Amino acid sequence: MNILQINSSARREGGNSTRVANTVTERLLARNPGARLTVRDVVATPHPLLDEAALDALFTPSEQRTPKQAARVALDDALIAEVQAADVLVLGVPMYNFGVPVHLKGWIDAISRAGVTFRYTASGPEGLLKGKIVYVALARGGRYRGTEADTQVPYLRTVLGFLGLTDVRFIYAEGLNMGAEAAEQGFAQAEADLAAALA
Repeated sequence: MNILQINSSARREGGNSTRVANTVTERLLARNPGARLTVRDVVATPHPLLDEAALDALFTPSEQRTPKQAARVALDDALIAEVQAADVLVLGVPMYNFGVPVHLKGWIDAISRAGVTFRYTASGPEGLLKGKIVYVALARGGRYRGTEADTQVPYLRTVLGFLGLTDVRFIYAEGLNMGAEAAEQGFAQAEADLAAALA
């Protein structure tokens, strides 16, 4: 088993989403002793965001790309290769202003490529990253699960599903900024969600 963990907390140390993601990965490794783990911190090693130069490079046929364009596309290729090689993905996702971190969005933009990770067919789009399990470790200061304010889960379920990643299991740690007791309850809920996700 190949496990790919993506951390997207702005905090290098002590990020709650990283804490939950690490717990998910530790449980997976305990159940699969021979598994290989790759950890990518998209904040510590930021990927260039999608801009006009990147679009020009991506839409230029490979044999016509300049060396600079080829180098830019190669950065995305490396991220795509990591995802393709993974059997399991673990995403550490804090909530920032009701959305996902910009660095995580940049990672999603990088791995979303027509003809490689999805394709358009006569019957509609088809995701090409099939047969993988995704664990999403969510950390929120407040409590948003099941409410209209939770824009993360619908977005992630949609975009991951578009890429063929349809087995997505969410682990919620919420209320983490609402006092010590609420935070303790939030991490306990994450443990319960993880137990259910691994069952």
